[in-house]
Amino acid sequence: MENICDLISQKRKERGLTQAELGAILGISGKAVSKWERAESVPDVLTLAALAEVLGITVNELLSDPNALPEE
Repeated sequence: MENICDLISQKRKERGLTQAELGAILGISGKAVSKWERAESVPDVLTLAALAEVLGITVNELLSDPNALPEE
C-alpha cells in the first residue's frame, strides 16, 4: 500500500490540480498541501472528508493502511 503522502500527490495530479489550487478548494494554503505530500504533516480530522471528496476517494482509502502514515 502506498503512503498517504504519495496517494494525495498522485490523486491531486490526476485531477490536474496544483498544490495551491487544492489548498484553495479546501480553504488552506498550498504550503499545507506541500507539507502533506512531503510527509512533514498530515491533514487534520476536519479536512479529511473534504480532501477525500476532492480527490475522488473515500476517507477509508486515505487511511486504509495504518502503516501508510508518516513516521512522525
